[in-house]
Amino acid sequence: MTFKHRFNRGFTLIEVLIALTIIAISLGAIMSASGNQAHQTGYLKHKTLAHWVAMNEMTQLQLNKEWPSVGEKKGSSTMANTEWFWSLTIKETMDDNAREVEIQIFSDKSREQSLTRLTGYVNK
Repeated sequence: MTFKHRFNRGFTLIEVLIALTIIAISLGAIMSASGNQAHQTGYLKHKTLAHWVAMNEMTQLQLNKEWPSVGEKKGSSTMANTEWFWSLTIKETMDDNAREVEIQIFSDKSREQSLTRLTGYVNK
């Protein structure tokens, strides 16, 4: 009588643990990348809205019939249920019929970190 040994080939405990470790590390990296992407998307949305606020303020200045005086002005505007704070710097140019306008947009009232800056010109 001959005994044949049957060896069932399967995964050993160490192989399973190594595979689980690789999967865990991979999932961690994917989660981190997804979190960073979500954060960047929010930041870009915030910056885009700030730029639109700057363009709206510049357009409002260009549509006004008043000739803007040289100096700085501060104010705020609301867009997308958010209050945006702006700082306007109006400078003379070599052309007496034009003024240079620089608008900076901030998300905080203390105006510490500018989100965007737009420069344009207003004509008489």
